[in-house]
Amino acid sequence: MTYAAYLEAEARSERKHEYLRGEVYAMAGGTPEHAALIAAVSTELSVALRGHPCRVYSSELRVRVEATDLSTYPDVVVVCGALETAGEDPNAATNPVLIVEVLSDSTEAYDRGDKFAHYRRLPNLREYLLVSQSKPLLESYRKSSEGVWMLAEAGSGERLTLAAVDGVQLDVDGLYRDPLTTGT
Repeated sequence: MTYAAYLEAEARSERKHEYLRGEVYAMAGGTPEHAALIAAVSTELSVALRGHPCRVYSSELRVRVEATDLSTYPDVVVVCGALETAGEDPNAATNPVLIVEVLSDSTEAYDRGDKFAHYRRLPNLREYLLVSQSKPLLESYRKSSEGVWMLAEAGSGERLTLAAVDGVQLDVDGLYRDPLTTGT
C-alpha cells in the first residue's frame, strides 16, 4: 500500500494502524491497567511541563519516522518547541524529544527491539521511556551528546529524572498508585 492510500484508509478507519514500508498493521487495544498507566504518565508530564515550551500528546498523535518509512502511534509523545510534521502527512509529528511506551505482553519485544530501532532514527529524539505493566518499573533510554543510548531505571520507592524534558522527575509509586484500591 502506498503511504497516500494508508492515509486515506486511516482517515476513514475507527481503529488505528501502523504503517511500515507499505505494510499496514492493526494496533490492538490495551488493558485497563495499560490505559491507566498512559493516563498517569500523561498527567504527570503535563503538570510538570506547565510553563515550559513543551507539549504532551496522547496516542492519538501519529509519529512518522521518515528515515525508516514507519508511522505509528506511541502511547505518549512530548514535543518541545514548534511541532514539525511530515511533508506528506500534516498529522504526523517528526520531532518528538520524548516517546513513552507502556509495555504489554504482546508488544514488549517489539517496543524494546525493532520499534526502538526505528525511533532512534528520529533526529530530535533524546529519550525513550518504557513503562512496565507487570511491576512498578520505569526504564529510560537516553541519548548522550555523543549519540550513545544509555539506560536509567527506577523501581518502587524511586524517582526517575527525564533528561529530555528539563529534568522532570517521575515518582514511580505515584504512577502506579490505584486510588480505587489504596484509598488515596
